[in-house]
Amino acid sequence: MPRLAVYALAVCLLSVAAAVVSFVQGSLLGIVWVLMAGLSSNMTWYYARRGRTRGDSGSVTS
Repeated sequence: MPRLAVYALAVCLLSVAAAVVSFVQGSLLGIVWVLMAGLSSNMTWYYARRGRTRGDSGSVTS
């Protein structure tokens, strides 16, 4: 998996956790975290798919 896909997946997981914590505390700021999770999830799929189609081995020069 390309490095950008891994970073986007990490952001997605952290934003889901932040959304859960926000909603448990009763804050509506969790809506922003849910939107960020959706965006980073789409980025994860995009970069993972792009890496598969290009045959990216994760090198910096390719």
